Amino acid sequence: MTGALRDARPIDVPYAAVQETHSGVVFLIGDRAYKCKKPVNLGFLDFRTLQSRRACCEREVELNRRLAPDVYIGVAELQDPVTGIGEPLVLMHRMPGARRLSTLLQSGERLDDTVEQLARIMAAFHAGADRSADISSEGTRDAIEQRWTTSFEQVGPLAEDTLGGAQLTEIEDEVRKFLAGRERLFDHRVAAGRIVDGHGDLICDDIFSLDDGPRILDCLEFDDRLRYIDGLDDIAFLAMDLEKLGAAHLARLLLDRYSDFAGDPAPASLRHHYIAYRAFVRVKVNCLRHAQGERPAAADARAYADIAIRHLRVGAVRMILVGGLPGAGKSTVAGLVADRLGAVLLSTDRLRKEISGLAPLTRVRQPYARGLYDQKHSARMYSELLGRAALLLGMGESVVLDGSWNNARLRSEAAHTAKHVNAQLSQVECWAPPHMRQARLLARRAGVSDADPAVAARMALDADPWPPQARVINTGAPGDTLHQALSVIGAAHTTEPADV
Repeated sequence: MTGALRDARPIDVPYAAVQETHSGVVFLIGDRAYKCKKPVNLGFLDFRTLQSRRACCEREVELNRRLAPDVYIGVAELQDPVTGIGEPLVLMHRMPGARRLSTLLQSGERLDDTVEQLARIMAAFHAGADRSADISSEGTRDAIEQRWTTSFEQVGPLAEDTLGGAQLTEIEDEVRKFLAGRERLFDHRVAAGRIVDGHGDLICDDIFSLDDGPRILDCLEFDDRLRYIDGLDDIAFLAMDLEKLGAAHLARLLLDRYSDFAGDPAPASLRHHYIAYRAFVRVKVNCLRHAQGERPAAADARAYADIAIRHLRVGAVRMILVGGLPGAGKSTVAGLVADRLGAVLLSTDRLRKEISGLAPLTRVRQPYARGLYDQKHSARMYSELLGRAALLLGMGESVVLDGSWNNARLRSEAAHTAKHVNAQLSQVECWAPPHMRQARLLARRAGVSDADPAVAARMALDADPWPPQARVINTGAPGDTLHQALSVIGAAHTTEPADV
């Protein structure tokens, strides 16, 4: 293995080269790489003492051998011949730059197999990674919020010359809204053992695709707490980086395969939240680079901020009421919206029969507002519906609630539920002219709805008006109606290819 690594360096690359980051310098000489730490204090790391730099080098070798044991040779020393003082260096086998993942992306090489390998490697790594009470404590909602807060505090003073104030404000507002109602979700992740001692800094520049498989280098070593993360948070960093490099399809593949290999049914909103967090980490890094004199870093900071905003918008947890009179097509629209947004669909017609012990397709022929549809049964059904919705929203799942929703008081109760779990509420009223609704009802075959033309006529008389902006004209093609509904929800531009 060692010989293969040495021989992998193409002969046409420079014998020696230097690479510099905001916190260190890498010297590439022959088939070796030597990494030293800068004596700097960046707030989130402090390498001003020789002892701290040596300890960090030793820790870097120890931690990175978990994923690349054949790359990390050990800790060496660059000694001053006059003072005898030695500067610690991480000694590594030099990786072939042409096989760097970011380079391969730019060259257009197909990387689906490599990405699947990475998903499998990281899922296995996380399965065997250290876990403890201290590690788990870093995955709670409060710990995640504190991590964001620290980043906001660090970026704030540096943002004037890089980010627009509106970008930073929107990111913080969206983060606070998501975290405020998701304590149950994060508690569940902790209880399921999803918080591990991970890599912490997965980016394409530090991954190399060799003939015998990928090598994953350069984990986060200077602060253990920043490496104690949800496995999904860990892999989301690489997904974010793939997206930034124009490979959103590979980002989706990575997350999908990781979820399969790790057996992780995380909600889409959590994927988006962690991708946004990882993008903001890069915002912070580029703000620091800019402050150190790298002027082009400002553009990178803004680009990463755009990624964070996009994913926070897409990942917003939503309660969507889709209603209207019988025959207006609300169930069809509700299904289309749920499919497009990856939301859970809850139907009042199905739930009403479920809690009454009836099969969904059982026909119930009863007068308007009588029997199964009287006030008592309806109150019980809506209470159960909103209770289930609240649980799902607290777990990060968006919900589409398919019902008539023609009663303003019930819509107000739904709004109260959404507010309680800090979910965005949207209302969609499906509308069609009376003659079209009548024709649809007469042509309707067996289904979960029991409404007939007589019931529909009575419902129309009792219906409370909807907000004008909620109306969707459902008289044309399903795709047109879906587009209207997404516009009403405010999600017309949140389901593009970047949506992972």
